[in-house]
Amino acid sequence: MSAPVIELRGVGFSFGDAPVLSDIDLTIAAREFVGLVGPNAGGKSTLLKLILGLLVPQTGHIRVLGVPPRQARGRLGYVPQYPTFARDFPISVEQVVLMGRLGFGRGLGAQLGWYRAADRAAARLALAEVEALDLAARRIGTLSGGQLQRVLLARALVSDPQILILDEPTANIDQRMEGDIFELLARLKARLTILVVSHDIAFISAYVDRVACLNRTLIAHDTTAIDGDLIHRLYPGAVRAVAHVH
Repeated sequence: MSAPVIELRGVGFSFGDAPVLSDIDLTIAAREFVGLVGPNAGGKSTLLKLILGLLVPQTGHIRVLGVPPRQARGRLGYVPQYPTFARDFPISVEQVVLMGRLGFGRGLGAQLGWYRAADRAAARLALAEVEALDLAARRIGTLSGGQLQRVLLARALVSDPQILILDEPTANIDQRMEGDIFELLARLKARLTILVVSHDIAFISAYVDRVACLNRTLIAHDTTAIDGDLIHRLYPGAVRAVAHVH
């Protein structure tokens, strides 16, 4: 059996005296599609930051592609929940995607932002893969929520990552666009390992291979094991089921 591409063993993390994660074990195999779900303040964002190497675990260890997370950053693609740039900034879609090539390669130009023809070709290829090539010349501020998510996904893909990590990629788009994004992710699974954070356990269970349920501690389930009892244990209080019809 091949080594997992993401491995967490006994991982714990606290902010001061407030424990956020406790004794987390998780392994994700190559080209596996895993959904990470849980309530607000359950530790999902902290777990992503640990996998991305932005935080260091206080107990346990993490390996990404066989090395500590910070050493694997160049092989990860990340789609944040909220854009980290001003939507009214005068920049085109193609230029946003090209940001994903900064630091890609060994030449001085790659470090300073001098894009080569190969970078521009990669940007157009990534936009085509997410079905957004027709938006290349548009200003980023003119896009709808669903169009913006496709562009951010293209920015994550343009560096040809081995692992794709997405933090609530459909939080601000309608249900039809949500389905389109997850259909696209299901196709990308043929060549990528995907970890996606979502609140919608019922919806993502139709697409992912496993669901990792996080509320300070973590339990991973095959999607066939998701039932009402699990949802009530993960989300205490009243929960309403929503039927998604495609």
